[in-house]
Amino acid sequence: MRKILANDGIDAGGKKILEDAGFEVQTEKVPQEELAAYIQQHQIEALTVRSATQVRKELLDACPHLKVIGRGGVGMDNIDVDYARSIGKKVVNTPASSSNSVAELVMASLFCLVRNLYDSNRKMPLEGEAHFEALKKKYSKGSELAGKTLGIVGFGRIGQSVACKALGVGMRVVAYDPFVEHANLTLEIHGAGKVSVLIKTEPLIDLLKQADAITVHVPGGQLLGKEEFAHMKKGVLLVNTSRGGVINETDLLAALDSGSVAHAALDVFEHEPHPNPALLKHPNISLTPHIGAATEEAQARIGLELAALLVASLNA
Repeated sequence: MRKILANDGIDAGGKKILEDAGFEVQTEKVPQEELAAYIQQHQIEALTVRSATQVRKELLDACPHLKVIGRGGVGMDNIDVDYARSIGKKVVNTPASSSNSVAELVMASLFCLVRNLYDSNRKMPLEGEAHFEALKKKYSKGSELAGKTLGIVGFGRIGQSVACKALGVGMRVVAYDPFVEHANLTLEIHGAGKVSVLIKTEPLIDLLKQADAITVHVPGGQLLGKEEFAHMKKGVLLVNTSRGGVINETDLLAALDSGSVAHAALDVFEHEPHPNPALLKHPNISLTPHIGAATEEAQARIGLELAALLVASLNA
């Protein structure tokens, strides 16, 4: 029987599709250093990964029997995609399945920042009984998202999903993307139908000057650092749920310390799974451990989409 290794797991629905198509799906987590030998020993034809497993040139060269690499999610920076394709291996991913989950985390982060919820949740268990009134005074200086301008850097599927949600809470949206001139967004309002909104992208520097909050949705590479911070409004909010290193972490810490950036929310880090301790301890950063796409709904969609892509690729 033809074999698939889902090394970082796969939703039950996706696993069933693959099994119904005649494949044996192995979900045992194989350590990185043992992966090449395991793939060869078990004659694995397809390998599915999330962000944990690395699929580099050395692994690909050691596994000539491997035909398809499937990435459950959007970014493929843990896979040597160009090289894999150059030696005849197919590489597929699921860019649409997690957009809503990531967008909801962005909005949750923004609400968390403007109302200081992350810091309040740290302090209340420790000081709430003894210093309730002092904490009440401290956290009574929040603001609202409605009426604020959200700058979206990277206006693909996730960026556009964020825009729909931001518009829904009354924010103004500006966007930057060198590959997208405009987008016609469709807001689905439960019980009231659909509303269409046209968003035209702008130069990055124009976005930086206007935005009260900025969220980043690009596949990688440093995009925001000291030079870009200089163009931002004083007291801006920053959210990164895309890739670690997109925002220069050293420059971010300096901007937070100076007050030019008021708060940041980070779901991704440059040195995962060992983030910079200075980020983890900073009082003005809301932290999550790379969970942007980690909802039950997203995992189910990813599993189904990935399974369909694998069946098509392996049977082509």
